[in-house]
Amino acid sequence: MPTVAPLDLEGHCITAVFLGDVPHFALADGAIHRLDHGHKTVQANDGLLAAFHDVANDRLITGGEDGKVFAITAGGNAGELASAGKKWITSVAAGPQGAIAFASGKTAYVRFADGKTKEFAHPRSVEGLAFSPKGMRFGVARYNGATLHFPAAEGKPVELEWAGAHTGITFSPDGAFLVTTMQENALHGWKLADGKHMRMSGYPGKVKSLSWSVKGKWLASSGAPAAIVWPFSSKDGPMGKAPLELGTRGNAMVTAVACHPSQDVVAIGYDDGMVMAVRFADAKEVLLRRPGKGAITAMMWDKQERRVVFGSAAGDCGVIDISA
Repeated sequence: MPTVAPLDLEGHCITAVFLGDVPHFALADGAIHRLDHGHKTVQANDGLLAAFHDVANDRLITGGEDGKVFAITAGGNAGELASAGKKWITSVAAGPQGAIAFASGKTAYVRFADGKTKEFAHPRSVEGLAFSPKGMRFGVARYNGATLHFPAAEGKPVELEWAGAHTGITFSPDGAFLVTTMQENALHGWKLADGKHMRMSGYPGKVKSLSWSVKGKWLASSGAPAAIVWPFSSKDGPMGKAPLELGTRGNAMVTAVACHPSQDVVAIGYDDGMVMAVRFADAKEVLLRRPGKGAITAMMWDKQERRVVFGSAAGDCGVIDISA
């Protein structure tokens, strides 16, 4: 039976990640808590709005109401990477070669590893950012679609149009697909080779959490009473195919999903604080955490595939040990 080591904090947990092997919890007040031979805390932003786990560099990138971008590394080191003056930083992302992106209002910025920064202005506000896993390019979610920029080269951005407000963005691990979350209860996708559209709708709620499975064969999503998992293994992605519905519960909504690092399994967090792991092949469920205070907002597996770290909207956080 899995065991839970709880960490009850005050406030909304924006993200929960492992840096090194140490669980870190970033709260909305900008405090970064960690379980490292006891409970320790370091202050990053004064008011945290966005966080992104930079896996390649084992660090957490944060942006906030203080107009600053921080990098937090294992051991609780918080260093300022960039500043946008008094403007709120509402989105952050990390890319290849140590580059990061951050957004404030209608402007997206890319900061290269050498400290140089490039600005990209947009007609409407920048809602989400993501780097492609292939090459130096990044995508912006915006009103009526997405924009692809190539920050290391001079040239026009690629505009991908679809009516509506696009709020979040992710590339598939092979770089072949771009998917956005929308203000309406839907996802939208583009096949980048030919611009073909992929419409993924029918959600009863907004999709706030996405997670690609190992090798990008599946895309798991929140926003329903089950984890909705779309198949992306064929060249046209999920078009004409039904998604898997995993971990269905009649009286709760899925609020967070985190795919397993090496197996076709997804950790599912619900609005009542429950966490389950479910296998794609046969929909077998394992209860990882009983319901608790607050909706699950974030989860991540560790590299050893033995532990899941989680955070909630009420600050009820913790680490689930599956090998117990």
